[in-house]
Amino acid sequence: MKAILGEKLGMTQIFKEDLVIPVTVLKAGPCVVTQVKVSEKDGYEAVQLGYGDLKPDRVNQPMKGHFKKASCEPVRFLAEVPLSVADYRPGQKVKVDIFAEGDRADVSGVSKGKGFTGVVKRWGFAGGPASHGSRFHRAPGSIGACATPSRVFKGKKLPGRMGADNVTVQNLLVVGVDQKRGLLLLRGAVPGPRGSLLVIRESVKGGKKRSVKR
Repeated sequence: MKAILGEKLGMTQIFKEDLVIPVTVLKAGPCVVTQVKVSEKDGYEAVQLGYGDLKPDRVNQPMKGHFKKASCEPVRFLAEVPLSVADYRPGQKVKVDIFAEGDRADVSGVSKGKGFTGVVKRWGFAGGPASHGSRFHRAPGSIGACATPSRVFKGKKLPGRMGADNVTVQNLLVVGVDQKRGLLLLRGAVPGPRGSLLVIRESVKGGKKRSVKR
């Protein structure tokens, strides 16, 4: 298993033979291993990766000690990834060359926030008739029962905040790797706006392409 942190730069398309392939361009790495967690001490195995530049005056004293222990410069983002710790050590650099064309990757990030939305946009309700005399267009309608049970059941689909969720898109094909510029090209879309932090992990072989919330 291998993983790296990066950010979304945007989408474009590339041409291969007679195919037009939509791709998302990611700035992946370089990352630094800021901590290695082992079963004997922490109860589980994981690797903490750091990404992004950060000015020294933006770091508090506890984090200065954390970075000093790892013998690395301060970083803006930290993310813990469950990995086998045998191949990692504090201060180690992780670059985009861990991936190659043809690999499969799972990408995790925070989806775009939509704000407060109604049931038509949030849940895909059909709504009422669109004619002028209807007076019922995009409202949710009745939501409860009568005296029994005298309440609204949990999980009822209603208006509310939409988006800004942790989303993982699985089994994306690695179309290209630019080692000089640290770019990773994945076929398809990934969650989040441009500039958002992403965790790119090696996909489990044989997995189907789907989007899941975590």
